[in-house]
Amino acid sequence: MAESFRVPRLRSRARSFVILGLDAVLASASLASAAFLRFEGNVPGYEWSLLLNALPVLLAARVAANAFFRLDRWSYRFSGLTDGARIGMAGLFGTGLWALGLVLLDQRGLSRAVVVMELLLSTIAMATVRFTPRLIWMYRADLLRSRRAQAVRTLIVGAGAGGEMLLRDLQRTTDHDCHVLGFVDDDPKLWGAVVGGRSVLGGVTDIPNLATRFGVELVLIAIPDLPARRLREILSLCSGCKLRFKILPGSYRHLAATASMLQDLAPSDLLERDEVTFVHDPSASSFAERRQLVAGAAGSIGREVCLQLLEMGCRRLVMLDTDENGLYMLRRRFERQFPDREVVAEVADVRDLSRVQSLFARHRPADVFHAAARKHVPLMESCPGEAVKTNVHGTRILAQAAHEFAAHRFVYMSTDKAVRPSSVMGATKRLGEMLVRHMDARSATRFSVVRFGNVLDSAGSVVPVFREQIAGGGPVTVSHPEVRRFFMTISEAVGLVLKAAYGDFGQLCVLEMGEPIRILDLARHMITMAGHVPEVDVKIEITGLGLGEKLEEELLADDETVLRRIDRKVSVVASPPPPANVEKLVSELARAAAGEDAAAIVRILRQAVPDFRPLAFAPPRDDDGQVAAALPS
Repeated sequence: MAESFRVPRLRSRARSFVILGLDAVLASASLASAAFLRFEGNVPGYEWSLLLNALPVLLAARVAANAFFRLDRWSYRFSGLTDGARIGMAGLFGTGLWALGLVLLDQRGLSRAVVVMELLLSTIAMATVRFTPRLIWMYRADLLRSRRAQAVRTLIVGAGAGGEMLLRDLQRTTDHDCHVLGFVDDDPKLWGAVVGGRSVLGGVTDIPNLATRFGVELVLIAIPDLPARRLREILSLCSGCKLRFKILPGSYRHLAATASMLQDLAPSDLLERDEVTFVHDPSASSFAERRQLVAGAAGSIGREVCLQLLEMGCRRLVMLDTDENGLYMLRRRFERQFPDREVVAEVADVRDLSRVQSLFARHRPADVFHAAARKHVPLMESCPGEAVKTNVHGTRILAQAAHEFAAHRFVYMSTDKAVRPSSVMGATKRLGEMLVRHMDARSATRFSVVRFGNVLDSAGSVVPVFREQIAGGGPVTVSHPEVRRFFMTISEAVGLVLKAAYGDFGQLCVLEMGEPIRILDLARHMITMAGHVPEVDVKIEITGLGLGEKLEEELLADDETVLRRIDRKVSVVASPPPPANVEKLVSELARAAAGEDAAAIVRILRQAVPDFRPLAFAPPRDDDGQVAAALPS
């Protein structure tokens, strides 16, 4: 093994000797050239004698200075501005050593002009030898990319530090097909400037014209902290162009921007605010020793809750779900990622009382996170009993088990559709909220409700539906041109859940979500991000509001007030106490659901949730197509 290390060292030393030897040759040639320039090609004999005497001192000084500044360790491919500064410093230092040596050796009389010109010529020669290979390689690679049939004509948005670093990385790497035509930037002072050999062709508003003029296919966004509003404006500007978009993540501003950091523009980039994250306080009591149970663990939210709990040090995690395949794959993933943690997968239905009690008796969880739900609004309108069985009856079973087995915390994940609900799904989630808050008033377990809006890219949400429709060529279906929704990322949802669980803020916590996004705009932006032109390449079809859907959702009811805000992101909300007969209503509802009595379900929900105003209701029909149950008045 020692021999294997010795060979690279010998090669490195040989390379250094070659480079320093070349520097010595350049210094000799520079000295002779300086003398010819000084004496206009007619160098006197005495001057040649002085030059020959001074040459050994010059060579020793140049080699010593270059070795001191490590110019013999030059990287011909990755050299930059700071390396150029090293060449200049080495040149000055070498000339200083040379002058000092001449004085100490009493070799005076050499023309000062020759000394100065030798410094300039040597520095230029050393820089030329070191930078020329990189420039030749870079321009050759760029020329070859531009001539490829698959070359992608590219614009970079942002001519600042991030854009310049990105261009530099694109120029010196060959594992891409981007042929960068230039920059666009919002700063008019940069228009017409040349950055890294590419011109700033105009402002961001000029992208459509430049795309038409130069056949641009790809836009790389390299502006740190680009506001989501501005990003949406860019997409709207480019909606008539067939462009693809990539963006550097906001965290890159602390690092050198490289092409490997580029990622496809995603719907989450269109959100107006920073994401909410939960950072566990290490001084809190023994988090690692706590036992956590997550119901609905195989779903989008439950899966992320499990991941973040394990990342924070949870040693024993119980994952509960009816999706056995999802649980199996999730457990395998976590066992690989966290080999020192105990991850238990339990196939169970929250509606099964004996199974849930058996699991709580066996695992004795300290913290319970309830993410299991029936959440598809139109489907639950046609089978309201299923929504009741999971969202209400299942919640009661889990909450009662948490109380009976002395869990410390119970967190119920609700939705903005529970506010002034217009659907069975929303009404059952609101009743679930009431039930959990009712339990909190009579139990030593800390029960809390977390209410948030739509989760981007969660299973069944609008984003994956749009993505699938776009991939299939359309049409993209939007229920109404004015329908708006609040959106959040999965990490935001989990951040709020964990803040509510371990912050002990109160019974009801709501995320500050900014302004709702119009779904029609989201559809247009996603079509544009996919490189298509809305209404030309991919049609948008207005289908009408589905059963139970509203134009706009809300996060607070009229009788709810914000008590305080945590980190300007989480609102602690005061809500009227649940009705005293909530358990009786839940029992009646469970019996109606067991009997598939849709009319009774809606009637009881309207009693329990006074502001429930169903916009539509699809009662079940018999084999002849006749309505089996009428909508109660």
